[in-house]
Amino acid sequence: MSVPLSQMFTVASYIIKQKLAGRRRYPFVLMLEPLFRCNLACAGCGKIQYPAQILKKHLTVEQCLKAVDECGAPIVSIPGGEPLMYPDIDKLVVELVKRKKYVYLCTNAILLEEKLDLFTPSPYLTFSVHMDGLREDHDEAVCRDGVFDEAVQGIKAALRRGFRVTTNTTLFDGASPLRMRQFFDEMMGVEGMMLSPGYSYSKAPDQEHFLRQTRTNQLFSEMLSGNKKSWKFNQSPLFLRFLMGKNDFECTPWGNPTFNMFGWQRPCYLLQEGYAASFKELMETTRWENYGKKSGNEKCRDCMVHCGYEATAVDYTFSSLKGFAETVAVTLTGKL
Repeated sequence: MSVPLSQMFTVASYIIKQKLAGRRRYPFVLMLEPLFRCNLACAGCGKIQYPAQILKKHLTVEQCLKAVDECGAPIVSIPGGEPLMYPDIDKLVVELVKRKKYVYLCTNAILLEEKLDLFTPSPYLTFSVHMDGLREDHDEAVCRDGVFDEAVQGIKAALRRGFRVTTNTTLFDGASPLRMRQFFDEMMGVEGMMLSPGYSYSKAPDQEHFLRQTRTNQLFSEMLSGNKKSWKFNQSPLFLRFLMGKNDFECTPWGNPTFNMFGWQRPCYLLQEGYAASFKELMETTRWENYGKKSGNEKCRDCMVHCGYEATAVDYTFSSLKGFAETVAVTLTGKL
């Protein structure tokens, strides 16, 4: 795994503090969406399907920081839309770094090279670049030719300037395990990679290629079995083992709460079943028992996405000697 020791220590200290305080539910990563606008129209994305009047709007920096302070999570992920289209993204990042939050700015990297002057390299800032495979696979996923090459150019420019850079990859049905292994080899200039199966956004134009649980286990097992030591992943190894079918976890939807212009999204980044006016209201009034596989909720049946399960994997690491020993063993050996 490639998460820096300082970040691992911060997250571990935070989780232990929550457990010592007796908190059963606590946030791990805040998913902060300052806008839904994007410069791509990916078939598997539901965010850009909002009406034009919604796509024109965005949160203020003050609204974003209030949500960050309310939530208290040590990590802030800034997805979208395309965050580099947010007019105050540099001001927001500066304030988050001041708060010593670990920021993952999720971007398709089309604008990355031209926007780099807005930012200063920091151990607290990571550009998480959306890369869905090799050139042909990625360009097909984002529905535009040439985006892979633009993203690679942006990644190289950011690395030259001393920025932390990771990739985030969403996999859909039809993905080739062999081509993905080749993709991992090609991406090994970055700090680490994040992987997740796609989830069936109700608003997404393409509803045919989202992965079901059995297919997810098969794909990730073929893709990650006999993984190379040179491959670096910027996420919990136990989550990757879960995707391979080696661990059985339940969803932790409160682990990655989402805040956007509508408020605090219930119950998670993927499902939209109402909004809360405050983080406290979200945590205390959401019927969490109605979500996850054990709930019997049809919408949760095949979901294995990182925003629901990575927090579960991390919590498991610090909840039992078995979980901790398994994490240490995978980290030291590099074998999933």
